[in-house]
Amino acid sequence: MDKFLSFSILVKYWGMYLEGFLNTLQVSLIALVGSFILGTLLAVMRISPVKPLNWISTAFVEFIRNIPLILIVFLFFLGPSSLGVPMSGFVAGTLGLTIYTAVFIAEAVRAGIQAVPKGQTEAARASGLTYAQTMRFIVLPQAMKIVIPPIGNQFLNLVKNSSVLSVVAGLDLMYYADLISTKTFVVFSVYIFVALFYLVITIPLSLGLAYVERRLAKSH
Repeated sequence: MDKFLSFSILVKYWGMYLEGFLNTLQVSLIALVGSFILGTLLAVMRISPVKPLNWISTAFVEFIRNIPLILIVFLFFLGPSSLGVPMSGFVAGTLGLTIYTAVFIAEAVRAGIQAVPKGQTEAARASGLTYAQTMRFIVLPQAMKIVIPPIGNQFLNLVKNSSVLSVVAGLDLMYYADLISTKTFVVFSVYIFVALFYLVITIPLSLGLAYVERRLAKSH
């Protein structure tokens, strides 16, 4: 078995694997929360009756989702530095990942909002609720029940896309995997162990989202 998977690599470089795992987990959690908040805000802006908000959010979403993630990360990494405001690779990578994921979450949430019957929105507005209150108390709670599966897929993609940090920041799982592979000249085992570390994050996340989806379906 050790000929197929060199467990001695895992033992010897356990500290590097663990540090990469913890950094990947940290970036994923920050980007997950940030992208959900930003994505929901963008979705509400896209269907807002205030036209400037609608235009701004639409232009932003269309721009971000049609360019590669790595380019967005480089824009954050190199752009501020050229203006005399240096930004660390870790921060640039986290911001790029957050914004990139947020626009896809925004599209999912927007679809969920539009699936809520318009009569409920009209009734809420007629009863005296503001647009913000209608979104917060009437529309968004129902929309979230609809969009849990597509949002869950975006969260899983976010974790896997966090490997982009290896390009600008290092310190994540893929960065340390490249480093270990260069030192040991072992490729297969090194990256199989990295895959297992990613599964430690994605499988509980997937199961948690499935649980939330079932609970929301029962409450509905």
